Amino acid sequence: MQTLLPLNFVPRTPPASFWQPVSAKTDLPPVTTTPEVAAALSRDCVVAVGVSGGKDSVACALATARYLDEIGHTGPRVLIHSDLGRVEWRDSLPSCERLAHALGWELLVVTRQAGDMLARWEGRWQNNVKRYADLACVKLILPWSTPSMRFCTSELKVAIISSALRKRWPTQEIVNVSGIRRQESAARSKMPVSVRMPKLCRKGAEGLSWHPIIEWKVQEVFGAIADAGLQLHEAYTRYGMSRVSCAFCIMSSAADLEASVSCIDNQPVYLQMVELEAASTFGFQSGRWLADVAPHLLSTDLQAKVERAKLAAAEREALEARLPAHLLYTGGLPTAVPTFDEATLVGQIRRRVAELVGIEVRYLHAAEIRDRYAELLDRREEHAPNSLVIV
Repeated sequence: MQTLLPLNFVPRTPPASFWQPVSAKTDLPPVTTTPEVAAALSRDCVVAVGVSGGKDSVACALATARYLDEIGHTGPRVLIHSDLGRVEWRDSLPSCERLAHALGWELLVVTRQAGDMLARWEGRWQNNVKRYADLACVKLILPWSTPSMRFCTSELKVAIISSALRKRWPTQEIVNVSGIRRQESAARSKMPVSVRMPKLCRKGAEGLSWHPIIEWKVQEVFGAIADAGLQLHEAYTRYGMSRVSCAFCIMSSAADLEASVSCIDNQPVYLQMVELEAASTFGFQSGRWLADVAPHLLSTDLQAKVERAKLAAAEREALEARLPAHLLYTGGLPTAVPTFDEATLVGQIRRRVAELVGIEVRYLHAAEIRDRYAELLDRREEHAPNSLVIV
């Protein structure tokens, strides 16, 4: 097997198999398709490959371009990159531009008009504070995305990309391509090769999501990039990242967070994110605070804020654990009205949480808390009249 990948292209402490990329020209597997994808491509549909600058999206674009040439596809082809703003690596857009130049494809760059990823987290926190103040939620809600609630992907990538593609090609069939691979995670190992994409579908114009390199191994990904003569993203080559997404991602390993913060370009947004941790009392990842990744970068004032936030977080979690389970909200609304004693407890917890976080809240007394629960239950009753439980 021909070795094509220089050692400095390899992420820090990789498994032994990582060091042996295969040749894209001779040994790479074919792309994986479905009858639905094949039919769409035969009709010369629009093919849009989502690219982040990371290895999988680059290899996916290369493999897709090669396959389209092989089958004689003559429809529109485009790379599309959703720029997440301050949380992006400096080399992400240039990496996408290098790929576009190599393929001779157009690169569309889209952004969220209401602000970047960090602005979305900051705005979410302000909205959640308002919701808590109005007892529209009984527990304070974190600002961050989570593995089970990845609005960073759904809102700032899928929704924006789908909208941009439909505006560009309002009446044409579109296949949206991404570099998901089964090897990446247990969840991705179960993903389909292709699936109908409702956000792309219009009357008379279908939309599909396609994962052509879903069966590829990581060595094959690096091999394809090396064979194409493309420069890898500096996150791999200079900082030893195992994956490229946001500079600080909710899915990142501890090692990747440390590698990312070692890049000077990423340190301003790192400090802004730590400020949000301190203000909200929520660590960036479950059980892990960004503040602990590079405490030497924090000012004395910010270090003190973080320590107070950690203490406040522990007390907040203990307080909220005392809330009776039947008083927690389901689908954003309560399912029962608390007794007077229960409402008194809710008020005591809310008052202390507000003090800990430094926010002002309404509904602190038992009678008004019961009235507020009843008001919100009326909203639930409009949709499911038999779901109420009045205690």
